[in-house]
Amino acid sequence: MSIVRGIPLQEEPGQGAHTIPGYLREVTQRYAGAEALVMHTAAGVERWSYEMLWERSVEVARALIASGVGKDSRVGILMVNRPEYLSSVFGIGLAGGVAVALSTFSTPAELEHLIAVSGISVLLFDGRVLKRDFGAVLAELEPALLDAAPGALQSTKFPFLRHLVRLDSVTADDAGDLKARSFESWTDFLGRGRTVTDAIVDARAAAVAPSDAGGLFFSSGTTSLPKGILHAQRAFAIQWWRWPRVMCVKGPARAWTGNGFFWSGNITMIVGVALSTGGCIVLQPYFEPEQALRLWEAERVNYLSGRPHQWARLQEAPNWASADLSSLHYITNADLLKQHPSVKTGWRLPMTFGTTETNTAATTYTADTSPEQYAGSAGEPLPGNLLKVVDPLTGAVVPRGQRGEICLKGPTLMLGYIGKAVEDVLDDEGYYRTGDGGYVDEVGRLYWEGRLTEIIKTGGANISPPEIDAVIALYPGVRRTQTVGVPHDTLGEMAVACIVPHEGVDIDEDALRVFLKERLASFKVPRRFLFLQEEEMAVTANGKVKSGELRQLAEKRLQPGVVA
Repeated sequence: MSIVRGIPLQEEPGQGAHTIPGYLREVTQRYAGAEALVMHTAAGVERWSYEMLWERSVEVARALIASGVGKDSRVGILMVNRPEYLSSVFGIGLAGGVAVALSTFSTPAELEHLIAVSGISVLLFDGRVLKRDFGAVLAELEPALLDAAPGALQSTKFPFLRHLVRLDSVTADDAGDLKARSFESWTDFLGRGRTVTDAIVDARAAAVAPSDAGGLFFSSGTTSLPKGILHAQRAFAIQWWRWPRVMCVKGPARAWTGNGFFWSGNITMIVGVALSTGGCIVLQPYFEPEQALRLWEAERVNYLSGRPHQWARLQEAPNWASADLSSLHYITNADLLKQHPSVKTGWRLPMTFGTTETNTAATTYTADTSPEQYAGSAGEPLPGNLLKVVDPLTGAVVPRGQRGEICLKGPTLMLGYIGKAVEDVLDDEGYYRTGDGGYVDEVGRLYWEGRLTEIIKTGGANISPPEIDAVIALYPGVRRTQTVGVPHDTLGEMAVACIVPHEGVDIDEDALRVFLKERLASFKVPRRFLFLQEEEMAVTANGKVKSGELRQLAEKRLQPGVVA
C-alpha cells in the first residue's frame, strides 16, 4: 500500500535544540564573532556578527516583555528583508511569543483581515515600502489608531492590538510619511526594555518548549482570504538544522535573499543554510535584478534561493553580462543562471515536496543523490515524517503506483489553521490532506503531479503544469509562464501555456514547440500558447499565479473569433 515512513527524527544527524531561542543560542555559541548578517543600503553597509544578532534579539525580547507580551502572545512583523526582521523573529521567541509574518504585498483589505484574525498585540512595521506608506494604510483601516498614546490603543476592529512600532524605511525616503502619536519609533520601543533583566529573558527562553507555538504564516489566498497556518517552535528549528544536510552544504554559506521572510520557504531555507553552517545572510530588502547581481559579486554569495521568473529578469539587467558570478554554487532552479558564462556549478537539488503547512520540505533526497536513485521523483519522507496516498473521494489508501491525494504528518506539520478545530483540518489518523496529487512507487519514492484541481487530464493522460512550466522557463525570452487546462470537446482538457515574454521580445511559437518536443513527451507539449502582458498574469499577494482566473482568461481568449 502507499504508506511510507521516514527514519525516526532522533536518528537524523545534525539536529540541535528544537526551540527558536535554543537554536539561536547554539549557533551564537558556535560562531560568536563570525559575520551573520549583511545589508547594503544608500546609507552604507550594515554588518552583524552572531553575537550582535543575539544581543539585538535580546533587546527586542526585553522591549516586548516590557510591552506586555507574554506566553503565546502574537507579535506581527510587517517588514522587508532587513536585520531587524530577524532580530524580531528571534526576540519574539526569546520573550515566549509567536511571530506573525505579514506580507508587505498585502492589499489594505488583506492586511485588515490578517491583523484581525491573527490577534496580534504588537505590530512591528516598516513605515514605507517603496511607494506604500504603511502608517497611512493603518490609519485608513482604523482611524482610532491615530490618537492613542503608545501602548494605549483601543480598537473594536483590532481588539487585541495595543502597540504600533514604526521603523524608518530602508527602501525609500519616508520623510513625508504619516507618523501618528500612537506610532513608537524603533529606538523608543527598544528603550522600553531597559528595566527588564537578562535573567528574565533567559528564564522565558528556557520555559519555551518545542511543542509551543512559534510562528504564524498565511497562505497565499488564491481562492479565498488567506488562512492562518500555526507552527510549533520545533517546526522552525528542525528545518533550520536540516537544510544544510539536505543540500550537502560544505563550509559556511553566504546566502542571499531578495524574497520576503513572510514566506515559510524563505525563512526556513535561508536561515538554516546560512546560520547552521556559520555563514552569513546577505539581505536585499526586495528583489531588484541589477542590485542583486552587484550584491552577489561584492559579497561573494554562494547560495541563492529564488524562482525561474526572477532569474529570467536578471537577463534584462544592464550588468548581467559583466557580473562576476563565479562564487555561486548552491542555486535553486539553477538552469537559467547556468547560462551565465561565469557560473560553473554542477550542484543540483533533487525535487522536493512540501507545503506551508509542513513548513517547507516534507519529502526529498539529499543533493548528492544520483539521478538514477531519485529518478525524477520528489524523494522519500524526511526523518519523522509519514506519507500516504489516498483516494480523494473515499480517503482509502491506494496501492503503490496508483495515483491519489498526498497526505502527510510529522514533526514539522502545522499545529492547525487558526479558527478551525483539529478535526476540520486533519483526518482521523492525524494526516494533513494536501490537495496535491501523485503516487508512490515500489521503492517508496513520491512522484508529485501538482494540485488535484490543476492537474490537466487530456486524452486519458495526466499532465502536471509545474513540469511543463519548468521547461518553458528555460526558453530564451520567457519571463513568466503558467500552464492551465481548458475544456476540449475530444480531449476532455487541452493544455494551454500562458507566457509573459521579456519586454520587446517576440517568441516564435513554432520554434518554442520544437524546443519543448525535444524535452517533453509529445502529449505534454501544450496544444496552444497565449502570450500575455505582465499585468494580465493575475497573482496573489504572495506572488503566486491565480490559476483559476488565468484559466478563465485562456478560455475567453481561445473562443472562436477572439484574437489571442
